[in-house]
Formats: sequence, C-alpha cells, structure tokens
Amino acid sequence: MAFYYLLLALLWAAYCVVHSALISIRITNRMKATLAGKYRFYRLFFNGFSILTLIPLIMYSHSARFASEPLFNWHGYWHILQYCLIAVAAALMVSGARHYSLLQFLGILQIRKNSGRGAMTSSGDLDATGVLGIMRHPWYVAVFILLWMSSLNAAAITINLVLSAYIVSGTLLEERKLVKEFGEDYKRYQDRVSMFIPIKWLAAIRNR
Repeated sequence: MAFYYLLLALLWAAYCVVHSALISIRITNRMKATLAGKYRFYRLFFNGFSILTLIPLIMYSHSARFASEPLFNWHGYWHILQYCLIAVAAALMVSGARHYSLLQFLGILQIRKNSGRGAMTSSGDLDATGVLGIMRHPWYVAVFILLWMSSLNAAAITINLVLSAYIVSGTLLEERKLVKEFGEDYKRYQDRVSMFIPIKWLAAIRNR
C-alpha cells in the first residue's frame, strides 16, 4: 500500500513540476520567440492543458485503493475554527477578485489585446491597493487554507503536502517573474508587503 501512496505523491509532484515549467521564465521566453504573435494564445493553451491533465489525476486520487477512514475530522468545537477559516478564504478570494482580472487569468484578455504581460491585475500594472496592500498573494493563501479544511485521510494528507509545497515554490517562481517585469517597483512592494502572512501590515498598524 505504501507504494501507491508514494506513486500518488510522485504523480502530483510531476504535475506541479510540469505546471511550473510551462510558465517559467525560460519556457515563456522561448515560446514568445517561437510563436511570435501566436503567443497570445499560450495562456489559454496552458489553462486547457492543466485542466485536461488534472482530471485523470483527480480520478486516480479518488480511486478505491485510497479509500480509508479519516485521520482527522472537523467535528465539535473544531467546526467553529473550520468555518472561520473558510470564511477568511472566501473573503480573500472575493477581495482578490476585485483586483485580479479573470479574463487575464483565463487567457482571454491576452488574445484580445495581444498582451504578454504577466500581471493578473485588472490593469496589467502593479497594484498594491486593497487586500494587495495587506498580502501579495491572497488567492494562494485562500487555496492553502481550503486545501486543509476537509476531513483528512492518508491520501488527502499526501496530496495536500505536495500541493502546499507547490504553492510556496510556485509563488517564489512567480515572484521572480514579477521582479523581472516590474523591477525596483516590485522590490519595494516586497519590502513593504508580506507574501502570505500579513506580518508587515500588522507591524505597520501597531507602529502608527
């Protein structure tokens, strides 16, 4: 049985590696040079490929061989904490959506505007207002929270550990791209606003 859990972890890790590689600076620069004007379709291709390869992985992860009793259940007073965290995640998703462009995220805006900008904000420019002035990646924090809000059996814990590591490593890779895109402006933003946990924002409020 241990073999199947190891295989499960390796498959999810492989998915994350391929996913990150396709949007890495090296690959995207190569695609820009190779595809030229057609590069505006790359984000749409990337999203479609990600979904199509995710479906069989999810099906395998929920196959009968991984069915087991939960090692941790949210019950009793734990439900209060669970609901509070889900509410925080929902608030982060909604507040982030006010700044991010869904069309840009899906890859549709790039087709219309033939834009290769990496920022997912509505304007395509660096935005440090609202929730983005509290933390740099509110959607990633929300996803991280939601990953751990269900009942957890061995398979779920295995997958969540891989995806949690991917969120951190993927964010660091994205930060490199944003520094390259926005230069010193983004570095100053990094100095002022925390990546995930709003420590700098809380410190600024305390020092007022």
